[in-house]
Parts: sequence; structure tokens; C-alpha cells
Amino acid sequence: MDRSRTHLAWPPRVLALLALLLCCTSAALAQTARKPSPYEYRPGNEAAATPTEGPDYLSRIDNRAQFMQLARVYNAGTALEMPHLIFVIDRQNAARIYYINTPRIALHEQFVRRQRLGRSLDKATLNAQYRDPERRFLFGTLSWQRDLPGYTYEFWEGDKLTPPLLRQTDTVVRASFREPIRFKTNSTQHEQLATSMGLAYVSQEALLREQRFLPLNTGRAEGRLRIVRSEAQLRTLSPGDIPVLDEVPIALAPVAGLVTQRPSTLLSHVNLLAKGWGIPNLYLRDAQAALRPYDGQWVALEVTHNNYQVTRLTRPARTPSATAARPTVRNLPRPDLSVVALKPLAALRARDSGHCGVKAANLGTLKTALPPAARVPDGFCIPFAHYQAMMQRLRIPQRLQELQRRPGFSTDAAVRRDALAALRAEIANAAPDPAFVRSLDSQWRGQLQGGAVFVRSSSNSEDLPGFSGAGLYTTVPNVTRTDDVAKAVQTVWASVFNFEAYEARTAAGLRQDAVAMAVLVQRAAPSDSSGVMITRDPFDAARRHITYISAKRGLGIRVVEGKRQAEQVMYSTWSKAVQVLSRSAEDTQLVANAAGGVREVPITGSRQVLTDALIARLARVGASTKQALGGVDQDIEWAVVGDEVLILQSRPYVDGSAR
Repeated sequence: MDRSRTHLAWPPRVLALLALLLCCTSAALAQTARKPSPYEYRPGNEAAATPTEGPDYLSRIDNRAQFMQLARVYNAGTALEMPHLIFVIDRQNAARIYYINTPRIALHEQFVRRQRLGRSLDKATLNAQYRDPERRFLFGTLSWQRDLPGYTYEFWEGDKLTPPLLRQTDTVVRASFREPIRFKTNSTQHEQLATSMGLAYVSQEALLREQRFLPLNTGRAEGRLRIVRSEAQLRTLSPGDIPVLDEVPIALAPVAGLVTQRPSTLLSHVNLLAKGWGIPNLYLRDAQAALRPYDGQWVALEVTHNNYQVTRLTRPARTPSATAARPTVRNLPRPDLSVVALKPLAALRARDSGHCGVKAANLGTLKTALPPAARVPDGFCIPFAHYQAMMQRLRIPQRLQELQRRPGFSTDAAVRRDALAALRAEIANAAPDPAFVRSLDSQWRGQLQGGAVFVRSSSNSEDLPGFSGAGLYTTVPNVTRTDDVAKAVQTVWASVFNFEAYEARTAAGLRQDAVAMAVLVQRAAPSDSSGVMITRDPFDAARRHITYISAKRGLGIRVVEGKRQAEQVMYSTWSKAVQVLSRSAEDTQLVANAAGGVREVPITGSRQVLTDALIARLARVGASTKQALGGVDQDIEWAVVGDEVLILQSRPYVDGSAR
């Protein structure tokens, strides 16, 4: 699996809105345990009754007015508005329930002390309220879910509920809360418990499916809004456009902003590029219908964490174009052309990025550091020197200069697209150097026994600070024949001049003539499941105890394409709980074809991809990967074959603040 483009037909193309749902899940629960809070209450995004008004608590709630009198409201007046309150059930006092004035008393612990319900609330006692089946108190949250619509009650995801505890809560809440209400699960353990009891519930995944709006990358942009209904229209986009797409494309040249109307995944190529470009990017259900009045008009698009706004402009403040002022030129790492020998991954370390690129160097480091917890499939690197030799033989630097001077090349994207396509074809179809082919064949047969391989990019223009290069270059999957290996290498070399790669480098101020391409030839992995993980919460950098994992069955190409929603989960090393954000929406999976390439086969059975045990194991491998690569949070591509975890790539995670 690779973040690069694959040689597949261009097919038709949510991340969970976790931040809001989780902060309302139990702002108090985590804090009462005296740990760094994953649901920490942050003043400034709430509205409620003035804390000095009303009672500290009510023993029952008979109407909406009473609920709102006690509720704290996150994101009031927005599409993400969620009123909620916390409650305590005292099991030693006839299971009495207290619906708490939450703006006034933000934590369960504060309420229990204020009401003098317990003599001691030291750390051990507090922890017992989440783990002991004989605990005295039940600490929960009750919310209005506008997208259901309806009320739900819930517990912290790490709460070790038992059937008697959950049954008691359900009985007490239903007897004291007049409106219909359902249990909301916050972990797979909660789901399994409710299912075993026959208790109706609403899952976090189900709520997230109802979300109409999701901010994938916040920010503000000005440009021409364009509703895009075909690939032909997609090819005409310019840097000044804000496209409204039906689904996320596999590749995209720089644009001013981005809107899609089908759920995808946080780690799709295009969303990673949007983060690197620093442009606003959002999912909006039925976006093309909602934004049709703005089609073709100049607008300002603003995306915040809890809403979006489109405003007509009488005329553009500035008109981005290919002739607009370029960003400051940034130097690419200078390739070391002195190394010619093909290098086994096992021999590579971080210092070897100068001649093999960061991708290959990182994998070499991990190949030594990760076993036995995980394994990096064997492979070897073709250093930059071989790319440079081919480019010089074909006079590509001179050809590029000629193209850049050609009329229309710098001002017309269609002219650039066609010229770059011709340049790629010349590189991919050129007669290879016989000596290089012999060396390549010898390494492939000797080291990898002539087995099926993925041929992947490892350039000096990816995995850089503020420029990940995700999806810009080509991967050729499952190559099985001698002649095809050499051809695949030249295809990867040619992908330096992929249109989207050229445009992205231009937008980032990277010199086109300074790009060098090493190639990674790596043994193919017949993956049972594959995916991507981030070694922290991608919504909140402070939540270092969280691992985000995205997964699908089969080869992982589709996870990073983002064409269909993947299974998405969060694992907490603190609570040891698994939270499901979405299940896979795929009906088919990609598998290796014995004759080379890949093929699509139907998925049968359960849509669940990962077990809780495998999720915890992946999170541990992610932590080891991060440690081996200098302690920087990582964006990791993984696969599972049988009982074995494989790491296929790891790059520093680029969040929305990076440029």
C-alpha cells in the first residue's frame, strides 16, 4: 500500500466529527479521574442559563425547559449545537438521580463534594466509580442529539459497565426523564454489553453518519465556486477555484478551497494535500444542491470547527492564476548522486535519505527497530543517481526548460497538462539502459527471489516539513515479470511530471529542476486488511494517548484514495477503550492478481475489519514506530497478513497548521 497514485482506472470517489461528540460525552468524567482530560471543558463555545440561576440539581426532568435550564450548550446556534448535562446516580441512596446544573457545576466530582455525598473522594475512590461493579456512584452525561433527533444518555468510554449497572441506569433515567431516551455507546465494550442485554442503543457511529457538516480543514479562502460533475470539469480547475465535488478525487491540483458531498476519510490523499496547502476543506451533505446559487460566482468560503459560511464577493480581491506571484522559492534536499549501488532496505538508515529519499530511509530504520512486534516487507532502493542518469540521457532538464518557455505553458493549465503527459510518456517508454536492467534483475531475483513487488516513489520532494507529497507520485502494484519491473521503475520516474505533482510543487515554491526520484522495490504483501494510523488524535494535538486508525479489507490502496468510507476507530492508551467512528462502506476489496496488477472481488460476511485486540496491537506498533523515528508523531501505513503486522510507510504527520 502507498500514498502514491496507483495504476488503476479512475473510479467514482466520513471522517467522524469526533471533537464535538467526545467533548460532550463526558467533560467531567475524565477530569474526575484526575487524568489529562480528553474531553476537557473549554469555556467560550457554550451557551446556557446563567450559572447563578436555578437549582444545583433536579431529581426529575419533565419538559424541555427544565432540561435547558440545567444544560450547557456547545456551539450554540450552529449546525453542531449540542445541549447536554451531567448526572449522578447514588446507588447507596435508593438509586437517587441528580440532574446537575452543568454550567454551574462542571464535574461530577465537584457535585458529589458540594452535596457531601461521600466522605472521601481520593484518587482510588474516584477511579472505582468507573471500574468497580459494586461502585457507589454512576457518573453519566445526557444530551440532545439534533441529528437523530432525540435524547441519549452515556458514559465515559473507559467505564467498565456491567449488565446490572447499565440496567439500573436505564431504569432510573427512564423513570425520571419524561422524554423518550436511548443509551448511547462510546466504545465497542459498551456496544457488546448493550447487545448482550437486548437493550436498544444508538452508537457513536450511527450519530456520526447523521452529521451534515464536517470541517476537514479550517480556514478562509476567496475564489470562484465551481460545482464539478465530471472528470472533464475536474481537469479544468485553476488555483483560483473552490470546487464542490460529489466525492473526493484520487488526485487534485492546487485549488483555493474544497467542498465534497460524500463522506470520505481524514487521511485521503486530497485531504492531506489540502492540509499542506492550508486551504479550507469541508464535507457538506447535499453540497451541490445547497451551493448551486453560488455556482460560477466569486465567493469567500470560511470553515471553522463548528460551521461554514459562503459569502458572495462583488469582485475578487485578487485573482489567483498561474501568472500570479509565486511563493518564495524553497530549496529541496540536494540528492547525493555518488551512490549507485542498489541498496537493501536492511542496510538503510536515516542518513541514507540523501541518496534514497526519506521514505526508503525510514523503512530501513524500521526494518531493524520494529521486530518482533511488526515487520517491514523486504525490498531495495534504486538511488537518485539512476534517475539522474536517465534524465540526462533523455535531455529532460533541457526539454523542461523549453516547455516552460513555450507560449501558454505558464498561463494555461490545459497546455501544461498535455505537455507534461508527453514528457511522462517519453520517459516511461524510453529504452532502458541495459546495464541498469541487468543490475535491477539481479537484485530482484537474488534478494527477493523474483517475487511479486510494489514499485514505489521515494523522492526528495515528499515527506518534507509542511509538504507531505501524499498521492502525487505513482505506485505500480504487484509487478510479477522481469520486463515489467524495469518498466515500472521508469513509470515511477516519469511520475515526477504528473500534472498534480508539478502544480503542487509550483504552489509550494519548490524548484521543478531540483526534483530527484529514488525508487523503492518492495515485496508485495497479500494483505487481509490494510490502513493508515496517526499516533495522536488528529483533532486535538494535546491528546497524545489517542491513536487514530483507518482500515479496509484487502490491499490498502482504497484507504488512502478515500473513495469510500473506511472503518475508522480511536484507541486510548489511557482508557484502553476502542471507539468506532465508522464501519467500512466497501462492497468489494482489492486483491493481488496472480498475473500481475490487482483485481476487485466482493466482500462477504461482516463489514467489521478490525478486532479490539488488533486495534490495541496496532496502537502499540504505532508508538514503537514513533519512538524509532525520533519521537515525532507519525502518519503510518500498515497491513495485516494472517497474524503478522506489516509497516509499509511512515512519514511525519502534517496537521492543518503546517505549511
